[in-house]
Amino acid sequence: MVQITAPQSYVEMFAVVTEPSPRALRVQSGQIIALRLVDIADGIDLKWAERLWSERARKRSTRPQLSATPLKAMSFGVPPLALQLDPVRLGAQFETADASVRLYDFGVAAFALRVPVSEVDWQDFTALLDGVDAATAPDAGSPIWRLLLDGVRAAVGEALERPTTATLEEDYLIGLVHELDEPITAEALLERLDLAPMLAGDRRPLSDGARRDLLRSRFSYYLDDLVVLAWDRAFIYEPRQDTDVVDVLEVANAQLLEMRYYDELLDDELPRMYDLVEAARRTMSLFAARRYARLARRLYGLVAEVTELTERVDNALQVTEDVYLARVYAAAIELYRVPNVSAAVERKLAIIRDTYAALYSEASSRRAELLEVSIVLLIVIEIVLSLVRR
Repeated sequence: MVQITAPQSYVEMFAVVTEPSPRALRVQSGQIIALRLVDIADGIDLKWAERLWSERARKRSTRPQLSATPLKAMSFGVPPLALQLDPVRLGAQFETADASVRLYDFGVAAFALRVPVSEVDWQDFTALLDGVDAATAPDAGSPIWRLLLDGVRAAVGEALERPTTATLEEDYLIGLVHELDEPITAEALLERLDLAPMLAGDRRPLSDGARRDLLRSRFSYYLDDLVVLAWDRAFIYEPRQDTDVVDVLEVANAQLLEMRYYDELLDDELPRMYDLVEAARRTMSLFAARRYARLARRLYGLVAEVTELTERVDNALQVTEDVYLARVYAAAIELYRVPNVSAAVERKLAIIRDTYAALYSEASSRRAELLEVSIVLLIVIEIVLSLVRR
């Protein structure tokens, strides 16, 4: 009897075909965090707001610092005031979400809804995140954010410095995982989980270029933690449950919001300034110099005010050492295009400064002309009087 054996290559092929694929990961515990940041005032007296909140709401408030980062490496310029709000319900498919708000001294209220997640597979975690996004997005029509904002304004409104009437907003969504059903490194996690659809908020197949762009801003400090940033979403795997990365992303969004506010403020101010300058130049009267000086003082006051407030925004987070969290912060600032908006604000401020200088020079010239005319008139009057006396 002849024994027939399969070639080795067939055996190897069979082994490859039957090798089991890695088991899908499950999220044992985590959170979905929806942020809504609102510009509510030019500034907030945080100490006064803290007293008002304690007297009226009778709920907990804190002045937090970064929990796991040394103060010498990175700290809040002025620690925000964190207020605990009543839990809210986003819908029947979600558990009750914890609600809170942080008030920043430069006038931003950063609301956060935290939806707890436990014992779900990755696909369900992604679906829940998309569900929270749909329930809290600006076009969702949900009254949740408005009710939270109205409650905070009613409680601490007296501490708001020049409250804003129009509301400028920023939204951000964070998928935060504390524990998976097996220990895993950051590199293995990137291989086992498809993060691109979650970060894009799109279930359709993405191109390789789009996937690379979405996963470009990723960071790890230890072997088993991971941060991946996108324009309006982020994924964080943090087994030690540190909150610093979430805090830093919130500050970066607050800075973007404020720079957008000042950019729009100056956009509205520049046409008005041009009209006032043109009106002042058409004025051919003895009081033209005074008009120029008054307009110059107004522009100087605007420049000084915006410069002071933007410096407070820039110093919201003070970085003194090049540590891991500082790199995450710098990447977030760059990704959110904060430097671009800040540069636009600076360009418009430079235009107003130049206009102020020109107006001041024009006012000085008008005063000099008025003085020369007055001297000539006095000389003429003196001559006339001397002739009359004769």
